[in-house]
Amino acid sequence: MMHQGSSSLAAEALIVGGGPAGAALAILLTQRGRTIEIIEKTSASHDKVCGEFLSSEAMAYLANLGVDLDALGAVPIHGVRLAVRKHVVACELPFPAMSLTRRKLDEALLSLAVKIGATVLRGHRVESLLAVESGWVARLSDGETRQARSAFLATGKHDLTGHQRPGGKQNNLVAFKMYFELVTAQRRALDGWVELIVFPGGYAGLQIMEDGTANLCLLVTRETLRACRNDWTTLLERMRDSSDHFGQRLDGALALLTKPLALSSIPYGLLPRHSESGLWRLGDQAVVTPSFSGDGMSIALHTAHVAADLYLGGGTSAMFAERIHREIRRPVILASMLSRLVIAAPGMADIACRWPSLLRHIADHTRVPSSALLT
Repeated sequence: MMHQGSSSLAAEALIVGGGPAGAALAILLTQRGRTIEIIEKTSASHDKVCGEFLSSEAMAYLANLGVDLDALGAVPIHGVRLAVRKHVVACELPFPAMSLTRRKLDEALLSLAVKIGATVLRGHRVESLLAVESGWVARLSDGETRQARSAFLATGKHDLTGHQRPGGKQNNLVAFKMYFELVTAQRRALDGWVELIVFPGGYAGLQIMEDGTANLCLLVTRETLRACRNDWTTLLERMRDSSDHFGQRLDGALALLTKPLALSSIPYGLLPRHSESGLWRLGDQAVVTPSFSGDGMSIALHTAHVAADLYLGGGTSAMFAERIHREIRRPVILASMLSRLVIAAPGMADIACRWPSLLRHIADHTRVPSSALLT
């Protein structure tokens, strides 16, 4: 059972944020006998702005944690399609992949953390996190505090006041997410594929989830969004007009959320070499790779495994930041370069339509390097 109490609890480490990175770290440390408390601001499962794509690296890390993706209903993905203007090109992925909603995956990880002995405090927002002589103090939204010797920041794409991340390489993008119920023929055509749709001013990913719905997650420049009068319907029409393939996918589709989920001020391409003294940053707090590369989840889980490895071995947050930078630098630089290129010159994506093997090459080289994996 996830604790809802508000009294101060002594723990060796506080983890702020109960997403995949925070929950994974809690599992790994609790398995080694450490006393861990996760503070998660949400009180129940919910949707997040995420492509919800699990690469082979993410799948391996989740299996290492004891997560049974098949039992959760995760959907296999075997190939990728790229839709640019009038063109569509397809190729098999060079690795196994799956899709699974964050609302299901996050809850499975948190439940597992609780099962093995971690404390999870839900429905409480951390208002401040301060370094003190004995470690760290987190002040919660209800005025209560939590203290621990170590602190890990795993709040995803949302910054904590006083601990904002620096800017990334691509800071002018707004992210949107919407679930659709596709008509039967379009759902069947999409099954087993992740589709990348390039349109003027942005790009999107579309794939089928475990409940049969389609997840559309997209990035668009602020300038393009303003040209669409900051209107979601107008933006969708712009996308449909620029891609017959995408328009066909959405013919007769039913939007399942009253409005899209949205995030702005995301520092895509962020990968700092150094961290503020004593604070361990995980997941999107440590690395923000462009969404189209499909590797955000595996990077988040990788940061959790590296943090656990170093922390249990007596390492420091500075050593962690340096190691993550060294291991993830090349794929993030490549993904960021490609993201900027696609945004600036959508027509360049036509090259991939003439050379389909390029898609496999990109997918293979924007991953966590196999030499760095810890499973």
